[in-house]
Amino acid sequence: MLVSTLGMSATPDHDVLVAGAGPVGLMLAAELALAGVRVVVVERRTEPDTAPRAAGINTASAEAFERRGLLPAVKAVQGRLPFQGDRKRAPFAGHFGGIHVPAGAVDEQDPVLRGRGPHWFLAVPQAEVERILGERAAELGVEVRTGVEVCGFDADEDGVTVHLHDSDGDSDSDSTDRGGDAVRVAWLVGCDGGRSLVRRLAGFEFAGTDPLITVRQATGTVEGAELLGRGWQHTPTGVYHYGPVPGWIRTVELDGPPADREAPVTAAEMDASLRRVSGIDVRVSEVAEGGTRFTDHARQATAYRRGRVLLCGDAAHVHSPFSGQGLNLGLGDAVNLGWKLAATVRGWAPEGLLDTYTGERHPVGAGVLDWTRAQVAAMRGDTYSSALRAVVTDFLGTRDGATLYARRISGLGQRYDLGDGHPMVGALMPRLRLDDGSRPADHAHGGRALLVDLTGDDEQAAELAALAEPYAGRLELLRGSSEDAGVSGMLVRPDGFVAWASATGGTAGLEAALTRWLGGAGKG
Repeated sequence: MLVSTLGMSATPDHDVLVAGAGPVGLMLAAELALAGVRVVVVERRTEPDTAPRAAGINTASAEAFERRGLLPAVKAVQGRLPFQGDRKRAPFAGHFGGIHVPAGAVDEQDPVLRGRGPHWFLAVPQAEVERILGERAAELGVEVRTGVEVCGFDADEDGVTVHLHDSDGDSDSDSTDRGGDAVRVAWLVGCDGGRSLVRRLAGFEFAGTDPLITVRQATGTVEGAELLGRGWQHTPTGVYHYGPVPGWIRTVELDGPPADREAPVTAAEMDASLRRVSGIDVRVSEVAEGGTRFTDHARQATAYRRGRVLLCGDAAHVHSPFSGQGLNLGLGDAVNLGWKLAATVRGWAPEGLLDTYTGERHPVGAGVLDWTRAQVAAMRGDTYSSALRAVVTDFLGTRDGATLYARRISGLGQRYDLGDGHPMVGALMPRLRLDDGSRPADHAHGGRALLVDLTGDDEQAAELAALAEPYAGRLELLRGSSEDAGVSGMLVRPDGFVAWASATGGTAGLEAALTRWLGGAGKG
């Protein structure tokens, strides 16, 4: 980290500067602005990134959008996509290293999944997710400076002086020349991707494994496409996938990373790769712009915070996108960090709250890295991996295996250690339908915590109201009823995770939970 020797204590121009205006940076900025934090976002790009990237969001991300009133916008995009407007149930829940997981084997009555399926992903391109979040940030008054990037910073105990310069969309992101403006902020968050300059300059350790594969994907004109298998196909030399959109090609080769990951993907390259992997006499005569390459490079910051500098999304972890985990992992980081950093800025955070960001999200990220590494192990063409793939295929075809897979890719299986008590504590709140027709998420648009009273008992309601009253402004008290709720009351953090629940109508443990997550009564 570039540490100032001046001990600067000037009044910040902004509370938080977010480096990077991708979906993760915009989600974080919107969460901060919703809580009244002065936030500025800088983005080296001058135009939206339209290259094919993540193709959808999982259930946990969709519920995060629902809690902020954005799910209708997401579903409107989904309805306009080819094959989505009249979408029938897909035969597969997804894939694990190219192994199809049958949707029909998933136990939709599993306690974690019940009421949330049968589709565990909403097909919404990443570019559309970014657009929706950009519009939301603008509505909340977030300042987004495009064509501007961080080129260095000085941090001290009171804040960070961030040095910026105009990037014109093509400047070298590794530049540390001190030109342009300097902005004083209380906190700096790197949402600047897998090659994060913020991470490098701040000195975060980035441990992990080197890449073993190259994946190429593009939309092209394929002569002889009728000879190719549909879906994921394993061969002795790799894996390929063709369709369902005509011309959509993906190849996986097991010979290490590409010599130049950033060079344009050409028809000749895709042609050679597809022929090597498939072993079939096909020809790729042209490809559209926007073809991409990626590897299985898997690394993670050992901590997500160093003083007043934090990391979020790909800046904190990189891995292959198999099973579509990357965007969703980053969005989960943003909703976890947003309310905690806002509470710290606003002065009501209980001691240690911000440190729970690393404590809760690091294990989730580590699990995703291992999930993607395991898929690469199952993709290799050697005798041992082929035997492993057969075993995994059998397991994922069972009820238990397919259900475990759905829990993982949907994001609903993630839990935080938030204490003992009701089994619901530490999990995402249930998607209840209240008797008035609303859901608890409909009452979370303001970004506050929820205290939900489902007892229908006036005495209980008065007790809960008395406990909630000192937290006005941080807590929304919701009273209603719901069949098959499984709880009589629950405290839900702003990120949607249950911090306290009762099945008996009592309030034992609630006061401690309020103090632990919302700080001292009357603050803020």
